Amino acid sequence: METKENKKSVAKASATPKVQKDTWEYKDRNYYLLGNKTPLTFTITSRHSRRYPCVWFDEDKGYERELRYATNQKSIFVDEQKGSATLKHIVFDQGHLMVPKEKRNLQEFLAKHPHKGVLFQEHDKIEEAVDQFDYLEMEIAAMNMAYEMDIDKAEAILRVEKGSSVTELSSKELKRDLLLFARQQPALLLDLAQDENVELRNFAIRSVEANIVRLDDDQRTFKWAANGRKLMTVPFDENPYSAMAAWFKTDEGLEVYKSIDKKLK
Repeated sequence: METKENKKSVAKASATPKVQKDTWEYKDRNYYLLGNKTPLTFTITSRHSRRYPCVWFDEDKGYERELRYATNQKSIFVDEQKGSATLKHIVFDQGHLMVPKEKRNLQEFLAKHPHKGVLFQEHDKIEEAVDQFDYLEMEIAAMNMAYEMDIDKAEAILRVEKGSSVTELSSKELKRDLLLFARQQPALLLDLAQDENVELRNFAIRSVEANIVRLDDDQRTFKWAANGRKLMTVPFDENPYSAMAAWFKTDEGLEVYKSIDKKLK
């Protein structure tokens, strides 16, 4: 049977507010401007204003709270600050800002700043290591793909980067340049390798370079070079070689492709 004393204890316990555990990690933190920007000095807003809103949505309270960095206040929230506030500019020096662990209020302010992830970001060694690993993994995949790629596809991909000069390269030079391309721009090489039209586009360019097909000066019409008979009209505002690559997939275009292929061999 529940006694009056037990009821009072339960009521007292329920009325006592729960104290949230402080999980803040005390450490020096480094911040950098995004976009590889390194101006001599760059100042971000340190308080809320109509021109530069500086608020943070508090999910527990259900509303936006005004932020303000004051060196003489423990809290970064205006509604928790008491007395006069000593304001200070937050300045990035050559794109970098180091905040020691003793300045917790500034670190907390930067963590909730509306421009975090937009103008600046905190340097995270673990996140950087993950990004580097992902990039190296992508680079290895691109290098392996480039090493195993056949010469025709290698030429097609390099033509995107080098243009018609690839026709003057030997097989060894093509493989070398493709490996260098894979190391310097692995994401682009992987994208081009998966583009089903890249080889057809290269085929179209080769047919014009070999004077089998002629592209009119207006870049709108492909014709047989030998007799001037029209093959296809390039749709408005399309790259002519991309359009021809798509045309090669049609029944009519496939027959022309087979004919050109025999002449190129």
